[in-house]
Amino acid sequence: MLAFGLVATFLAIVLLVFFAYDYQQERSGLKRTLRGVGKGGVADDRVDVRKQQLAAPVVSRAFIPALKAAGRGARRFTPMDVFKRLEEELTYAGNPPGWDAERILAFKLLLPPGLAILGFLLARFAELDTLLTIATIGLFAVVGYYLPEWLVRSAAEKRQSQIRRTLPDALDLLSITVEAGLSFDAALVRVARNMRGALGEELYRVVQEIQLGKSRSEALRDLGERTNVDDLRSFVLAMVQAEVFGIPIANVLKIQAGEIRLRKRQRAEEQAQKLPVKIVFPLILGIFPAIFVVLLGPAAIQIFEALGST
Repeated sequence: MLAFGLVATFLAIVLLVFFAYDYQQERSGLKRTLRGVGKGGVADDRVDVRKQQLAAPVVSRAFIPALKAAGRGARRFTPMDVFKRLEEELTYAGNPPGWDAERILAFKLLLPPGLAILGFLLARFAELDTLLTIATIGLFAVVGYYLPEWLVRSAAEKRQSQIRRTLPDALDLLSITVEAGLSFDAALVRVARNMRGALGEELYRVVQEIQLGKSRSEALRDLGERTNVDDLRSFVLAMVQAEVFGIPIANVLKIQAGEIRLRKRQRAEEQAQKLPVKIVFPLILGIFPAIFVVLLGPAAIQIFEALGST
C-alpha cells in the first residue's frame, strides 16, 4: 500500500509538471505564430508534421493525448450545465492557453484518487485513528475534485477585478481622445494600444471584431458577456443606447467615467466598513490569547505556587 501510494503521488506530480509544460509549449507556439504574422511571415505548408510531432518528448506525446481522452470520457458523464459553467468560467478567465473544459474535467477525474492516497499516507505517517484517517482521505478527495474549478474561478475573479480597476482610466482616455476630435472607433484603437492587461486585450478584440465586419453594438455586447463585469456592462448598455438615440458619445463617456469612479469609491468604502467585523475573529483567536498569557500568566503562576505551598 505504501509503494502504491508513492507511485500515485509521483504520478500526480508528473501530471502537474506536464500540464505546466504543455501550457508553456502552447503559449510559446502562440507567441512564435503571432511574431511571424507580425513580421509578414507565412506558414510553410511543406513542413513535415510527423517530424514536428516526433521532435516532442515521448512522455508528452503519450501523456497529453491520454489526458485529452480522459477529458472526453469525463465529458460524457458530466451534465451539460456543469460543462457550460466551466466554459463560461474559462471565458471570464480569458481562455488561458492550455486550459479547456475537457482538460479541467480530466483533472477533476484524476486528482481525487491521487490526493486521497496522499491523504491516507499522511494519516498513516501521523498515526491518526481510523475516524480521522477516513476524514483526511475524504477531505483530500474533495479538495482534488474541486481544486481545478477553484483555480479557474480564482483566475476569472482576478481578471474581472483587474478590468474593474482599470476601467475608469480607460473611459477617461476614451473621453479625452473623442473630445480631441477622433471618432469612437479610432479612439478605441488608441486606448486598446495604450492600455495594458485584461481590459486592453478585450478592447483590442472589440476593435478586431469591428474591423472584421461585426457591428459596434454587437461587438460591445459580446464584450460585456465575455467579461461579466457590472461596470463594463453598464458602459456597454450606455454606448448602445447612445448609438441608437444619437446621443453625443463624448458626453456619455464623461458621465460613465464619473459614475464608475463613484462606484469604485463606494466599493472601497464598503470594504473599509467591513474591516472591523473581519478583524474580530483574528483578534479573538490570535491576539487576545497572547495578551492573556502575558498579563495573567505571572499571576496564575504565583497563585499556583501559593496554593501549592499551603
